[in-house]
Amino acid sequence: MDNSINERVERIKGNRDEINRFIEEYKPFIASCVEKFTGKYVMYGESDELSIALIAFAESIEAFDSSKGNFLTFAQNVIRKRLIDYYRKEKKYKEITMPSIYYEETNDEEIDISEKEAADRYSIDENNEYRRLEIEELKKELAAWGITFKDLVRVSPKHKSTKKVCKKIIKFIISKPELVNRIKVKKYLPVSEIQNNLKISQRKIENLRKYIITVIIVITGDYEYIKEYLKDYIIVDDDDD
Repeated sequence: MDNSINERVERIKGNRDEINRFIEEYKPFIASCVEKFTGKYVMYGESDELSIALIAFAESIEAFDSSKGNFLTFAQNVIRKRLIDYYRKEKKYKEITMPSIYYEETNDEEIDISEKEAADRYSIDENNEYRRLEIEELKKELAAWGITFKDLVRVSPKHKSTKKVCKKIIKFIISKPELVNRIKVKKYLPVSEIQNNLKISQRKIENLRKYIITVIIVITGDYEYIKEYLKDYIIVDDDDD
């Protein structure tokens, strides 16, 4: 079933009539995604969130790559991301019901504080949701490489010298866009090429392989929140050479 949907999506790309027919068939699925996200019943023609979700679903069709997993899962993630963007833009936190204790005060300062707390709480929840979505997406992308989060815990560089080697390799790869593209398309790390250019032992490169691949995927992909944890690899100092 999943494969047939994936194949159909690949087939209808660029065909407006087929895309519209496909969207019509999957309107219940789209509504379900919105209802799970908002926690409320929604109706077509009445809900802004549904309109956003329809556009996101259409966007998912054009952006989908069947080699990276299941279309419906991918579409659901895109819908959720677009809804989060929408809520942030519209500042929906203003609709959060304030605790009644704040309304028992007549002092304007108390009300201002409650609004700020609500805004901060919404911002934290929103950021956490973005991180969760990125982690889910990264987990799927790494699965195509046979890499798990458990693997990363085991192979992450612990010592300063190892981290320096890792940064040097990543700097070399990132400096060559054609190499990055080759790694992503062919799903392999060119150990010999790295070894010959950087004079680093094959064993060291192999030991760091899964971690290097993960860092490359994150810093060249759409992982804005996860990138925060990899700043050392994104901005590499000249004295690391």
